[in-house]
Parts: sequence; structure tokens; C-alpha cells
Amino acid sequence: MEKDNFYKAALEEAKNGMRNGGIPIGSVLVYKGKIIGRGHNQRIQKGSPILHGEMDALENAGRQNAAVYRNSVLYTTLSPCSMCTGAILLYEIPKVVIGENQNFMGAEGLLRKNGVEVVVLNDEETIEMMGRFIDSFPEVWNEDIGV
Repeated sequence: MEKDNFYKAALEEAKNGMRNGGIPIGSVLVYKGKIIGRGHNQRIQKGSPILHGEMDALENAGRQNAAVYRNSVLYTTLSPCSMCTGAILLYEIPKVVIGENQNFMGAEGLLRKNGVEVVVLNDEETIEMMGRFIDSFPEVWNEDIGV
């Protein structure tokens, strides 16, 4: 599947995070064809236990009416973990576009079970970038996913 501009924005967020010494996971929240929130994993940069890419994008979108979330699409470079899946379900975001789930399989089954449309791109660039990071910084990766 070809990368659209929204996925490219999420991927650029991941690259920004990596350039700034963090884990290369990025995300954007799209409403009515416009990005309303963007972010990347900032656990290292901000010393935060919760600022995964998806959580950062939601935070940067600011407070929204529930109808906005229910009509949005979340793009993320990596399969969402349980925490990020919980936020997606809490805000009833109906669709998630995932760059890759080869390096980490999050709670996609839970999303689907709850009616969320899940699209996995299996983007080679993203798979390679995440794989290189995990190989280079296994201790950071293992901390991030709670191992």
C-alpha cells in the first residue's frame, strides 16, 4: 500500500524523534482531511513514561469535542501498545493506519474486536528504521515496551 501524505507526516515525526535522541515512533491525528495533532515518542527526551507517539499526537491536538475524535483517523508508525490502544478506544477513534507491526505487534486484535478499522501498511522504510533502532538500542526499546 502506498504511503499517503498523512502517513508521511507520521513517519517524519518518527524521524524527528530519532534525530532528537528518541525512539522513532511518530503519529498524527487527522480530522476532516487536516492534521490536528502530531507527535512522536518522547519518553527519553522528556523523561515521560506515557509520551508514546500516539499519546503525544493526542496531547498536541488539545482538548477536542468527542465528535471530533469519533470522526478522526490516527496514523502511527508502529502498532499501538496497550496504553495507546486504550486511548484510541476511550476516544472512539474509528480508524487507525499503522506503518508496521513486524517489529512489534501491539493490541491490534483489541482494536478490531471493538470495531476500529485497522489498516497495516507494512511500510519497508518504517520496518527497517524501527528494526535498526531496536538492534542498536535494545535496552531503551525493552524499557519502552515494559520488558
